[in-house]
Amino acid sequence: MNTRPTIFLLFFLFSLFVSAQTAKPAKETKFREAGMYAHAKLSHKIITAVNNTYGYDIYSDGKLIIHQPTVPGMPGNGGFKTKDGAEKVAQLVTTKIGKGEMPPTVTVEEMKKIKALQ
Repeated sequence: MNTRPTIFLLFFLFSLFVSAQTAKPAKETKFREAGMYAHAKLSHKIITAVNNTYGYDIYSDGKLIIHQPTVPGMPGNGGFKTKDGAEKVAQLVTTKIGKGEMPPTVTVEEMKKIKALQ
Protein backbone atom coordinates (compact mmCIF):
# COMPACT_ATOMS: atom_id res chain seq x y z
CA MET A 1 0.00 0.00 0.00
CA ASN A 2 1.36 3.37 -1.05
CA THR A 3 0.96 6.04 1.66
CA ARG A 4 2.21 8.94 -0.43
CA PRO A 5 -1.22 9.67 -2.07
CA THR A 6 -2.91 9.38 1.32
CA ILE A 7 -0.49 11.84 2.92
CA PHE A 8 -0.92 14.22 -0.02
CA LEU A 9 -4.73 14.03 0.28
CA LEU A 10 -4.61 14.68 4.03
CA PHE A 11 -2.27 17.64 3.52
CA PHE A 12 -4.57 19.04 0.80
CA LEU A 13 -7.67 18.73 3.02
CA PHE A 14 -5.84 20.32 5.94
CA SER A 15 -4.79 23.22 3.70
CA LEU A 16 -8.39 23.76 2.61
CA PHE A 17 -9.53 23.77 6.22
CA VAL A 18 -6.90 26.32 7.28
CA SER A 19 -7.64 28.62 4.34
CA ALA A 20 -11.38 28.48 5.08
CA GLN A 21 -10.71 29.51 8.69
CA THR A 22 -8.64 32.52 7.67
CA ALA A 23 -11.03 33.83 5.02
CA LYS A 24 -11.93 37.50 5.20
CA PRO A 25 -15.15 38.30 7.09
CA ALA A 26 -18.17 39.60 5.23
CA LYS A 27 -18.03 43.27 4.34
CA GLU A 28 -19.25 45.38 7.24
CA THR A 29 -21.37 48.48 6.89
CA LYS A 30 -19.21 51.47 7.61
CA PHE A 31 -20.81 54.56 9.03
CA ARG A 32 -19.43 58.02 8.69
CA GLU A 33 -18.20 59.71 11.80
CA ALA A 34 -21.06 61.07 13.84
CA GLY A 35 -19.66 64.59 13.63
CA MET A 36 -20.17 64.53 9.86
CA TYR A 37 -23.91 64.95 10.48
CA ALA A 38 -23.66 67.75 13.06
CA HIS A 39 -24.56 70.49 10.58
CA ALA A 40 -26.49 68.37 8.09
CA LYS A 41 -30.19 68.71 7.42
CA LEU A 42 -31.63 65.42 8.67
CA SER A 43 -35.01 64.18 7.52
CA HIS A 44 -36.94 60.93 7.27
CA LYS A 45 -39.61 59.33 5.13
CA ILE A 46 -42.01 56.52 6.05
CA ILE A 47 -41.89 53.67 3.53
CA THR A 48 -44.07 50.65 2.89
CA ALA A 49 -42.58 47.26 3.74
CA VAL A 50 -43.60 43.62 3.35
CA ASN A 51 -47.06 42.39 4.40
CA ASN A 52 -48.63 45.85 4.68
CA THR A 53 -46.13 47.07 7.26
CA TYR A 54 -43.99 50.21 7.42
CA GLY A 55 -40.35 51.19 7.72
CA TYR A 56 -38.38 54.38 7.29
CA ASP A 57 -35.54 55.99 5.38
CA ILE A 58 -33.26 58.57 6.99
CA TYR A 59 -31.68 61.29 4.85
CA SER A 60 -28.79 63.66 5.42
CA ASP A 61 -28.91 66.71 3.15
CA GLY A 62 -31.25 64.77 0.88
CA LYS A 63 -28.92 61.74 0.61
CA LEU A 64 -30.17 58.37 1.90
CA ILE A 65 -28.04 57.22 4.84
CA ILE A 66 -30.30 54.59 6.47
CA HIS A 67 -32.88 52.32 4.84
CA GLN A 68 -34.82 50.46 7.55
CA PRO A 69 -37.69 48.32 6.18
CA THR A 70 -37.81 46.12 9.32
CA VAL A 71 -38.31 46.71 13.03
CA PRO A 72 -34.81 47.14 14.54
CA GLY A 73 -33.79 44.43 16.98
CA MET A 74 -36.76 42.20 16.21
CA PRO A 75 -36.72 38.86 14.39
CA GLY A 76 -38.27 38.52 10.96
CA ASN A 77 -38.43 40.79 7.96
CA GLY A 78 -41.67 42.63 8.67
CA GLY A 79 -41.88 46.31 9.43
CA PHE A 80 -43.93 48.27 11.91
CA LYS A 81 -47.64 47.48 12.06
CA THR A 82 -48.55 51.16 11.97
CA LYS A 83 -47.22 54.28 10.26
CA ASP A 84 -47.24 55.96 13.67
CA GLY A 85 -44.83 53.35 15.08
CA ALA A 86 -42.45 53.78 12.17
CA GLU A 87 -42.72 57.57 12.51
CA LYS A 88 -41.84 57.51 16.21
CA VAL A 89 -38.76 55.37 15.69
CA ALA A 90 -37.65 57.38 12.64
CA GLN A 91 -37.84 60.53 14.78
CA LEU A 92 -35.85 58.81 17.55
CA VAL A 93 -33.15 57.71 15.09
CA THR A 94 -32.97 61.18 13.54
CA THR A 95 -32.57 62.71 16.99
CA LYS A 96 -29.80 60.25 17.89
CA ILE A 97 -27.90 61.03 14.69
CA GLY A 98 -28.28 64.74 15.38
CA LYS A 99 -26.77 64.19 18.84
CA GLY A 100 -23.79 62.37 17.37
CA GLU A 101 -24.77 58.71 17.82
CA MET A 102 -23.54 56.68 14.89
CA PRO A 103 -24.72 54.07 14.33
CA PRO A 104 -27.96 55.11 16.02
CA THR A 105 -28.95 51.84 17.68
CA VAL A 106 -32.52 51.44 18.90
CA THR A 107 -33.49 48.92 21.56
CA VAL A 108 -36.79 47.12 22.01
CA GLU A 109 -37.12 48.85 25.39
CA GLU A 110 -36.80 52.28 23.74
CA MET A 111 -39.46 51.37 21.16
CA LYS A 112 -41.80 50.18 23.92
CA LYS A 113 -41.18 53.37 25.91
CA ILE A 114 -42.25 55.58 22.97
CA LYS A 115 -45.14 53.20 22.21
CA ALA A 116 -43.90 52.35 18.72
CA LEU A 117 -44.64 48.64 19.02
CA GLN A 118 -48.17 47.25 18.94
